Amino acid sequence: MIAIVAVHGVGHYASGHSPSEIVAARSTTWAGELATGLGVAPEQIPLTYAYYAHHLHRDRPVSQGADALEQLEREHPEVVKEIGRWAESLAESLDLRLPSATAQGRLAVPLRQLVSVIAQRLSLDGRLTQAFIARFFRDVALYLGHHEDPARIAAREEVATTIASTGARVVIAHSLGTVVTYEALHAHPELDVELLLTLGSPLALPHGVFDRLSPAPADGIGQRPASVRRWVNLCDHGDIVAIPRPLKQRFPTVDLDLTESIAPFGFHSAAPYLRSAVVAATLAPFLGTK
Repeated sequence: MIAIVAVHGVGHYASGHSPSEIVAARSTTWAGELATGLGVAPEQIPLTYAYYAHHLHRDRPVSQGADALEQLEREHPEVVKEIGRWAESLAESLDLRLPSATAQGRLAVPLRQLVSVIAQRLSLDGRLTQAFIARFFRDVALYLGHHEDPARIAAREEVATTIASTGARVVIAHSLGTVVTYEALHAHPELDVELLLTLGSPLALPHGVFDRLSPAPADGIGQRPASVRRWVNLCDHGDIVAIPRPLKQRFPTVDLDLTESIAPFGFHSAAPYLRSAVVAATLAPFLGTK
């Protein structure tokens, strides 16, 4: 049976616990979610959780809740600009009627108001959406701030080391974890990955993610990691950061690019993706299940 490495997205930092404790606990949790979708016992899923969040958050305070959005607006105006650009891309991708998000490179409406309107248009909980957007864009900024940032290098090396040490031939990455994994695989072409499964990926998100990737896209096209034999991408219809779509517009060498209804009343969480029938069908040939 082929070993699996799972790479988490935003919001998985846990202070007060050692990385080894987190890896042990969450490996069990993520294996259980996959097992539910596959209809097998969790013990049949040889999964190891690649934990990198501690590298990004070391010695940095973590803000949570809707108030984190206001704090982000006060302390990180450059991140607020990225949220405005994201809102415009989201409006175009999902055909939303939104107030103009940016004007002359600046946010045209208060950030909380903008996110509240987006939540209303998509029938999402307003407070949870505000908290999520603050957390997502803060984590993205922590990782993608500078190409040679020690935290960025440490995060992708953590992922590469986990893949190498487990001998994993299947890598499942979610959210920001798809970005970290993409860069880790490029940095380590010696890794042999039979399947890369990206879930809710923001890799194509203009400005904030796509234009900051390493290696840099060439002529608007992202480069496929040389060590990846098959790349399958999956996003939920309602995933608000897996935009623009399809991913193949920016990464044409993706083998299969799917948009499905995964969690009609939620957005971007890893668990519904892991339990989905699409993920089960993609993994079954590698696990010897039907």
